Formats: sequence, C-alpha cells, structure tokens
Amino acid sequence: MDSILVERAQAARRRRRLVTVADGGPPIIDSPSPACPPEAGQLSTRLLQTALTIRRTEERLLSLFAEGRLFGTVHTCIGQEWVGVALAEALTKRDFVFSNHRGHGHYLARTGDVEGLVAELMGRATGVCGGLGGSQHLCRDGFFTNGVQGGIVPAAAGLAMARQLAGGDAIAVAFIGDGTLGEGVVYETLNIAARWSLPLLIVVEDNGIAQSTPQAESLAGSIDGRAKAFGLEVRQADTWHPEELIREAERAVRQVRTHRRPLVLHVKTYRLKAHSKGDDLRDVAGVAWFAAADPLNQLVAADSPEVREILAQVDRRLDAAVRAAEAAPHATIARDSDDAGAAKADYQWKEVHFEPQRVVDAIRGALADAMAADERIVVLGEDVRDPYGGAFKVMAGASNRFGERVRNTPISEAAIVGIGGGLALAGYRPVVEIMFGDFVLLAADQFVNHAAKFAGMYNRQVQVPLVVRTPMGGYRGYGPTHSQCLEKHLLGIPGTRVLAVHGRWCPGELYRTLLARVDRPTLVIENKLLYGRRTNPTPPPGYRLEAWGGPFPTIRVRPEGPRQLTVVTYGGMVEMVEAALTELRDQEEVRADLLIPTQLYPLDLEPMVESVLETGRLLVVEEGQGFAGFGGELIAQLASDSRIRCLQADRVCAAPCVIPAARPAELQALPGVADIVGAAVRLVTSS
Repeated sequence: MDSILVERAQAARRRRRLVTVADGGPPIIDSPSPACPPEAGQLSTRLLQTALTIRRTEERLLSLFAEGRLFGTVHTCIGQEWVGVALAEALTKRDFVFSNHRGHGHYLARTGDVEGLVAELMGRATGVCGGLGGSQHLCRDGFFTNGVQGGIVPAAAGLAMARQLAGGDAIAVAFIGDGTLGEGVVYETLNIAARWSLPLLIVVEDNGIAQSTPQAESLAGSIDGRAKAFGLEVRQADTWHPEELIREAERAVRQVRTHRRPLVLHVKTYRLKAHSKGDDLRDVAGVAWFAAADPLNQLVAADSPEVREILAQVDRRLDAAVRAAEAAPHATIARDSDDAGAAKADYQWKEVHFEPQRVVDAIRGALADAMAADERIVVLGEDVRDPYGGAFKVMAGASNRFGERVRNTPISEAAIVGIGGGLALAGYRPVVEIMFGDFVLLAADQFVNHAAKFAGMYNRQVQVPLVVRTPMGGYRGYGPTHSQCLEKHLLGIPGTRVLAVHGRWCPGELYRTLLARVDRPTLVIENKLLYGRRTNPTPPPGYRLEAWGGPFPTIRVRPEGPRQLTVVTYGGMVEMVEAALTELRDQEEVRADLLIPTQLYPLDLEPMVESVLETGRLLVVEEGQGFAGFGGELIAQLASDSRIRCLQADRVCAAPCVIPAARPAELQALPGVADIVGAAVRLVTSS
C-alpha cells in the first residue's frame, strides 16, 4: 500500500493541480489528473482505510434501505468522507463532537463503530442508541448528533463552555452544512462564543446545496464573511486535496486548543449522492463530473491489490455487522407514565411547615445556597449580573459572590437555553433565566427538540439537568407581549418537568430540592405577582393545609365539613382562588377543596381523583388561555379515569384576546374573583 501511495503522491507533485469551489458554482479543476491521497506511510494507510470504511458503509446502508431493511431515512456523506477523517485524526478523546443529520462519516471516523451504526439504523437493540435514535441521533463517548439544523451549534457551544470551565486544553467541535447558515440561532451562538472566547471549532461542510436548493438561491454575502463579522478567524480546505485537508484540520484544532477561542474551518466539498435516500434532482452529468474527480473513486478505480484487500476486509466486516444486527431483537419502549416522582404507594397527606418569607428572597437564597454547595451550577441570563441582578432582582448579589459562574448574555433566548443544554450534557447544572415568560417560546426548539430529546433518543446514555426559570403572568399592565401565561405550550413534552412556584409551598425548598436532584430539563414558572409577596404556611380560618406526594408536592387547602366542589389552580392564581373560596363559603355556603399542584408535568392525578370522587364536580382556574390548556387536559384525564363515574367540570381562564395594557381592560381579560365565584355557583347549582 505504501508504494502505491508514494507513486501517486510523486506523480501528483509533478503535475500542477488546482481544485477550488466558487461560491454557488462547481469546482474549477485545471487538470484532469486524479486527486492525490495523503502522504505515504503507515498513518496514511490507516486514514485511507478509515475513509474507505466510511464510503463502503454508506453504500451498504443505501443498499439496505433499498431492500427495505432499514427504518427511517438515510443521509449519506459519500464524497465528503475526508472531512470526518481529518477532524477525527486531530482530536483527542477528551474533546466533544456534535454532528448533524449527515453524521455517519463523522461518527465512524471518531469511533470506528461500524457494528453499532449498522444495528442502530436497522432498529436493533444492539445499536449504539438501542435502535431508538436511528440515522440522525447518535451518541457515544462524547460524540452526539441531532437532525435539527442549526440547533446543534448552541449545544456544542455549551460543551465548549464546559471545557472552558473545567480548564485544560480540551475543545468542542460542531459540524454544520452551508445550508445551516440560514438558521438564526447559529449567529446568536457565534456572537456568544466569540464574546466568551469559547474553545469551539465550527466545521462548515460547504457542498453548495441545501437538500435541493443551490447555495446561490439562499445565501447572501459569503460564508467566510459571516464568521468574520463576529471577529472569528476562518481557515479553508477542500476534500479534493485530502492531505492538505488533514494538515489544515490539525492546524485549526491546535489553534483552538492553544488560544481557547472559536474558529471556523470552511471545507469546500461535494455530496455525490442524494440528500437522503433517492431524492436527487441535480443534473446527472454534473454529479458524474464530480464523481470522476473524487479521490476515493479514483483510488478504487485504479484497482490495486492493496485497495481491493481493504475493500474486501470492509465488506466482510459489513456482512458480519448486518448478520449480527438481524439476529438481535428490535428496539422496544416501556409505555409507563413519564413520572418523575417516587412510588405513589408511598405518598400520604402531611402537614405543611416552612418559614414565611418574601418569594424573591426565598428563591434568591436557595439559588445562592445551591451555588455555594455545588460548583457545577452556572447561571446564564440577560442582565443577571450585579448591579442589576435580573429584571425581578432574583440574582442580586450572585455575580459579586460567584464571579463568572453568573454570566450576562445577549438577547438570545434560543442560544442561551441551547448552551445550557450543552453544559448539562457535560455534567454541569445550568440555570437559565428567561427575562419574561413571553420570550420562552423563542427557545422552544432548544427545549423541545434538543434538551428534552437527548436522554431518550440516546437511550439514557446521558442526562440533561437543565433548569429554565422565567416569570409569567399579567395583572401588572405590561401589555400583550409581556403579560402572557404560555406554559401550556411546554406541557406534556416527554422527558421534561414543569414546576409552578406558589405561596403555599416554600419556593426556597422547591429550588434546593430541584438543584440537588435535577435529572431532566425543567421549566420553572414564577408568577410576577408573587415576587414581592410572602409565602404563607398558615391556612385560612376553618381550613387545613396539607401536602401530598414527592419532592414537588400537591398542596391541599381543605375546609371543615362536607365539600361540594373540587377546585384546582396553580402559581400566581392561588391567592385569588382562596379569596373566592372564602366568599363561596361565607356567602353561598359552598365548601370546596382547593388543590395546588407544584409540579404541572408530569402530573400526579391521585389528589384530584380522591377529591372528585367525593364532590363529583371540578373547577379548574388558570390565568392563561383555556383552549388546549392545563385545565382542558386535567378534565380530559379525570373524565377518562375508570374510577370516576360522574364528573361535572368547568374552567375559568383568560378571555381569548390579547392582554391589554390599560388596567380596566386587562382586568376584563384576565380571571377575577367574581368569575371564579360565578363558575363555582353554576357548577354546584346545576345538578
């Protein structure tokens, strides 16, 4: 093999070769001579074996797909193999890698795990992710992929930040395509990575097309110019000169490792097969031209005995991998409830005891205590550092005490939640503050398609202990875009938890418990009205205050005597509902159980079932919009519970309109005591 490589390298040096790719156009090759393999020697032979293993594996996967033996889809990197090979050669085991939907080559170059990859795509339990992730969702030994374009970049930046916080010289790498540069979260992340000097290498595999759209139709300006706008250095290479690409990748990695700053490696390349499976509408002659210029195709076409032997070895390995996968069981799932609590058989009603204090002080103190006890806790958010301390002053004093573990961020909700997700993957416990709950949906992709998915789609190889906390709610005249309760849009996402702060359970206890045991992405809702109010463990006269459940209990405010109604509410509505129930008892002689879930999802129904079995009536009070909301889901679940034979139910919620800034109109739009009393009376008197 070495003699073959030497001869081809020497022949190439005798000829003038120039391969470039103009933005939006084909490569310009001024000689039809074959591309030169890497420099001779045992190392080059090993790298060539890796590249040919990737090529042959991808070709086998396409064949398996055509035969109906794979599940889902297949995005191959045929033509782009040398990118993964070059980067894997430059990296160490301590470095993190985050790849994308076209990540098979990166995975094989990094891990060599042909068998795990084949089994994964065949949906077998022996796959690298147990057959649950499939082609686009791979995880092993610090290597991750996800198929959502652009969203991997903030996660990779979070991994880089973890390496920055840990010290040493390890880095993180993100592989993206040129089409990914249409995603705004990429630029949010580039800005933060540059400003925070994160050891992040972004590799742009520029194949000139995004699925079927040529780059010229979708990219304004230049790829390099976009990176340079953030002060990032850009290095260039291409896959038609693999030996130069390998050297450039080594230089790029060494530069990020040494200088601890982000860098972009722009690699011009060409995808020789379809975007996925067989959906290729490109000009056949143009693809054939690139195929002829491909270095691996040229080497295979030379048909040397050494290359034939490598291919034969790879084919035998693939044959064995396919047989082993087909002998393994298919992936399966457990259809148990996504319950984050302890066994419900262990639950019982207990008295509630805690010291009253202002909600903002309770949260602030708990976060400070947790940060002092656990150096893995890092806080990210807009204006959270002193002297401002956050829009509602929850973080006041924290940066003075904990320094760079509290970081101000740009207005980049998606990026900071994504960075938090990356930090969590690396073992940190990030707390991300979103200034207003109205803005949490800007980060929904990072919460729903990344942080929430990692543990499940990677077959529990990782945990994502991420906390996102945000103020929700109105009644303060902030108007249509700063007064909403949008938590319903993030309820019911498997693998997550949603908590709601209220005054009948100590918020400090909530946060101390959460940060000590967080094991999944958790959204914490803090109603704006609560910050200045005091928590209160003392029930109203004639009521008992009790707690049910695990670390985030449901609170029951129960009156003496028989009860005709069950009322469920949460968060900032608790005081208003209690006022309404007092009026109902004193003026209408209606007694009601009040149930206050601290954990909205996963939701423990048992306290509600117990009460409704006695009362037969349910009123759900929530501040947000009713359609497809928490109340609708609760009523539906109770109505489908076989233990409940008869249920009358109603909801009190916001009017279906934007929330006005004018206070009289705002009070019309949002629930009030009279609305609650009226709905309760109608329920009780309608039967």
